[in-house]
Amino acid sequence: MADICTCGAQLPPDSLFCHKCGKPQREIETPEIERNVFAPPPVATDAAPLPAPPVEPRPAPLPLNFRNPIAVRIALMAAVGATLLNFLVPILNWPAAGFFAVFLYCRKTGTRLDVSAGVKIGWITGLLTYGFAAIVFAATLIPDALSGKLGTTMLEQMKNWPAHDPTMVAQMTHLIQTTQGMVMLVLFALAFLFVFVTCLSMAGGALGAKLVGRS
Repeated sequence: MADICTCGAQLPPDSLFCHKCGKPQREIETPEIERNVFAPPPVATDAAPLPAPPVEPRPAPLPLNFRNPIAVRIALMAAVGATLLNFLVPILNWPAAGFFAVFLYCRKTGTRLDVSAGVKIGWITGLLTYGFAAIVFAATLIPDALSGKLGTTMLEQMKNWPAHDPTMVAQMTHLIQTTQGMVMLVLFALAFLFVFVTCLSMAGGALGAKLVGRS
């Protein structure tokens, strides 16, 4: 290494730069610095894929009974609607109640129902519908039965029978004219109404499960 710079300045021993013009006097060797010291380690391309997260099983549907709050609420709605429609479309409102109870339950829960499940919802709807129908029936007939108007109406209808047995007419007349007989007739009518309403509601529920329960 020269002791004199090209600019003419006298250089001290082992100097790296000229103190006058700043010209470097020798190449500076710098150690190789590792690149990407803080970079993440390379990912192996042949690594096994991560396992998929476990799929939670769908909860089992609730049993179709009075402990199922969704079924009871929908059946109650259908029963109220059937009671209101009784003044417009009597008799047809009871199977319609079971049908729409199944339809609304499928829409609400997103489950599929078979005919057996449709009959169960129809049974719940029929019981609630019968409760409302019995209240209307009692409020309509019991005052007439206590006042004797109902008995008089039944006697007049029996006279119009085309072919009647005099003995049966006499027994019915005696039964109608007594308080105990009228109570028995009202109870018989309520029992017949129970069977009629519940059976038609279950039939509507089975039809609803057949048509819309599996869609």
